[in-house]
Amino acid sequence: MTLMKTFLGASAALALTAGSVAADPAILFDLGGKFDKSFNESAYNGAQRWADETGGSYAEVEIQSDAQREQAIRRFAESGANPIVMAGFSWATPLAEVAADYPDTKFAIIDMVVEAPNVRSVVFNEHEGSYLVGMMAAMASETGTVSFIGGMDIPLIRKFACGYAEGAKAVNPDATVIANMAGTTPAAWNDPVKGSELTLAQISQGSDVVFAAAGGTGVGVLQTAADEDILSIGVDANQNYLHPGEVLTSMMKRVDNAVYEAMSQGEDLEVGFNVMGVANEGVGYALDEFNAELVTDEMKAAVDAAAAEIASGSLSVHDYTSDESCPALSF
Repeated sequence: MTLMKTFLGASAALALTAGSVAADPAILFDLGGKFDKSFNESAYNGAQRWADETGGSYAEVEIQSDAQREQAIRRFAESGANPIVMAGFSWATPLAEVAADYPDTKFAIIDMVVEAPNVRSVVFNEHEGSYLVGMMAAMASETGTVSFIGGMDIPLIRKFACGYAEGAKAVNPDATVIANMAGTTPAAWNDPVKGSELTLAQISQGSDVVFAAAGGTGVGVLQTAADEDILSIGVDANQNYLHPGEVLTSMMKRVDNAVYEAMSQGEDLEVGFNVMGVANEGVGYALDEFNAELVTDEMKAAVDAAAAEIASGSLSVHDYTSDESCPALSF
């Protein structure tokens, strides 16, 4: 039986249903919900793939505010869920407080490092995948101007933006890259109206390809790009299907694989630091029936060659989070 969690009232008290099975894995989604068509939904897809393949069940929760994080982790741990997977960097602070209190429980956190003997920290080389789609953007652009819209202005999202700009300029050194962020609070992840407004502003500056790394806000970016007949690039999950023939590609961040692997290992989850990049298919670009006509053979050959160079180490993409500089882009 799947253990479901429900938040009740303004105080958001966590209620546990009876009949749960001890040692089922659990997943805690970030703000925006598991059907955000992006990061959280990719995490959900990984959990569901594990359940479908194994016949197992998992617990889950969709929080409504940051105040619910620590309580959610504790309730899962006390219920016997193991391992507990957290989707998103914002879980790091409460997890660092809680992990030591449950030494027999294994935890996995995606997009942040928490140093504890019972925690697996999964991070991604988003800059590598962003470089690849930046190349594609510059090759597809007719104006020589491409753009980026991020969600919350944090180093992680600047990492996407800088890799994207570097890839675009590798193809066209004279390319103009415009970058905007939706905000500085968690609300920036779930504001499609703001995403639409930023997209229109960038179009007015000449952008004809826009890359969104903005969670639910990105849905507004992709919609507006389609309405205005410019190309867009999705993120995290494969978003090509949202606007067939209008989404150039999606920068795949295989959060689903990270969740699937953690749940598959179960109580024997391997803890420590884990990096997913181009070399181990942690990031890449999406090609399917929805964008096949947009991706030329020349484009695919160039991007695949760059991916091979990144994987071999002969091409190094700048990582904003390593020194917080961005040679290819000014914010």
